[in-house]
Amino acid sequence: MSTTEPTVTPTVTPTAADAGTPASQHFRASRTVADPTDSASAERVSDLVRAVRDAVHQVIRDKQVTYPEFRATKQWLMDVGETGEWPLVMDVFFEYVIEDVAARAQRGTLGTIQGPFYVPDQRRLPSPVTLPARPDEKGDPLLFSGQVTDLDGNPVAGAELDVWHADDQGYYSGFAPDIPDGNLRALIVADTDGRFEITTIRPAPYQIPTDGPTGELLRAAGWHAWRPAHLHLLVQAPGYRRITTQLYFTGGDWLHSDVAGATKPELLIDPQPGEDGRLHTNYDFVLEPVTNVPGGAHG
Repeated sequence: MSTTEPTVTPTVTPTAADAGTPASQHFRASRTVADPTDSASAERVSDLVRAVRDAVHQVIRDKQVTYPEFRATKQWLMDVGETGEWPLVMDVFFEYVIEDVAARAQRGTLGTIQGPFYVPDQRRLPSPVTLPARPDEKGDPLLFSGQVTDLDGNPVAGAELDVWHADDQGYYSGFAPDIPDGNLRALIVADTDGRFEITTIRPAPYQIPTDGPTGELLRAAGWHAWRPAHLHLLVQAPGYRRITTQLYFTGGDWLHSDVAGATKPELLIDPQPGEDGRLHTNYDFVLEPVTNVPGGAHG
C-alpha cells in the first residue's frame, strides 16, 4: 500500500468497538435464505476449503513461517473474532476480488464492494429527495442526479437506489456514537422515466477503524488505512440484476491507494458548483436483465 498521499486526520474516527459488532449484526440481518447463491453443494464446499487450506500450507512452506509467527497469527484471528471485525477484514482484504470475479459474467454498470457499513431496511422515499440528515449537518451540499435504464437504453420505471455514505468527518450512522439511525441513508424510488434526484452532502475520505486487530495488522505491514470519499449504492428493479457499487470523486485523496482496492476509473464523478450553491453531478445506471444472469438477480 502506498503511503505517499496526504495524511489528513479526521476530526473523529470510528472505533473498532463502534463498528465491529453492528457490522456483524447488519450483515446477518441483510442475508436472505431465498438467495440461491447462499447455498453450495458438499462437493463445492470441499473443493473450496481444500484449495484454501492447500494455499495456506504452501505459503507456510514458501515463507518458512515460524512458530512465533504462527502463534501471533492465531492470536490475531482470535482478536478479530472477539471484536466482531470479521466483516471489516473480509471487505477490506478480499471482497474486491470476489466482485472482480463476479464482474466477468456481468453487463451494465460496473459494481464494486459493498463494504461493512451497509444497514438494511432504510426509509423508502420518492425522488426527488433530500437524504435524512441532522439539522446542522456539516458538509458541502451535493445534488446527485441521473437515470436508470436497461441495456437498450429504455428507462426502468420505479427503480430503487439504496444510498448511504459517511458524513464530512468520516462517520457512518449505525457505526458511530451520537449519530441518529438512518442519517445520510435512504431507499430512493426513481420516477416513471427511471430518473432520480438526490440532495445530500459530499462525504469525506476516512480511515477504517484502526484501534482493533485490523489496524494492528495494517501498522505491522506498514500500510495506510484510508479510503477515498465515496457514495454507496445498491441499484435494483424487479427482473434485473442488482448493482452493488460506489461512486468516487475525481481528484480525491487515496483514489490510487484505496486500502480496500475498490476504486475503478469508470466509477468517478466530478461535481461542479451550481448557481444554487450546491455541487451538481450526474451518473446514469444501466441494469442487466435477470435472464442474462446465471444464478439470479443479486449482484
